[in-house]
Formats: sequence, structure tokens, C-alpha cells
Amino acid sequence: MLDKEGYRPNVGIILCNQLNRVFWARRTGHDGWQFPQGGMRANESPEQAMYRELEEEVGLFEHHVQLIGRTADWLHYDIPTPVRRPQQSGRFKGQKQIWFLLRFVGAEADVRLDCHHQPEFDQWRWVEYWEPVNSIVEFKRDVYQRALTELEPLLNLSNLR
Repeated sequence: MLDKEGYRPNVGIILCNQLNRVFWARRTGHDGWQFPQGGMRANESPEQAMYRELEEEVGLFEHHVQLIGRTADWLHYDIPTPVRRPQQSGRFKGQKQIWFLLRFVGAEADVRLDCHHQPEFDQWRWVEYWEPVNSIVEFKRDVYQRALTELEPLLNLSNLR
């Protein structure tokens, strides 16, 4: 499912613990680490996609998290041609994402990376809020910077509750 500009609708998830550290996971079979993210299905809202992806990739359900906020609009990134999969040829350019900021309210034992028949991640850890900007693959860096910048004030406000 691509939009008219060639971008696939997607959601990104910034999951924070009580210390405002963020969930950072290593992609199965790769050295790359990233936030949970995934494509939206037809007729699925961004929020529905976010909860589905959270369950599929991290094993968490809505009761394990508190929704703090989301980006106001889509954030886009292009996937460089050498990195694209064969099925991503043609008019495909990259991803457009709505990013969500969540507070983890469950127990660490609730995190299960093996809930899907093809696990997305094989390791995870909590890292400082801004660490992912310096660690993510270059072509995603601007989107990570923009999402973290837009959502950070909401994180600070949520600590006052």
C-alpha cells in the first residue's frame, strides 16, 4: 500500500520506562538496532497499527502501556536504492510514519520478542532518550531526530501527572 508519492504508511513507537529511557531493539539476524515500527494495513488507523505492531514485535498489549502522544503529521524518509528489497522497486520511495510516545507500565517480564512466527527483534535494552539518534542507520536519522524532538515535551509533561 503506497500513497501517491510512493511512500508506505507506517507507525513508529517510542516506548519509555519510568526513568525516561527508551526501548531499543536489535533486528533479528542484523547488527542494526531501532525502535519498533511497522506498516499499516488497509482501513487501519495509525493507533490501531501501533497497538498491533507493539503486540507483534514486542509482545505488549494496550494495558502494558500508557499512550502519551503522537506526532502531528507524517514524517517521511527515503530508503536508498541499494538497501531496498526487490519487491520495493517501481515507484516505492520509502516510509511515511506517524510516531507514538508510550509510557511502559508493565513488568519487564511482559516483553516478549517471540510472539510472532518471524520475530522482528532478538535483543532489547533501555537506552538514554537521545541515544538512538546517533545509533540509527543514516537514512532514518532525520526522522528519529524530528520524532524525538516533537514528542519530548509531552514526555516531560507526563512526569508531572
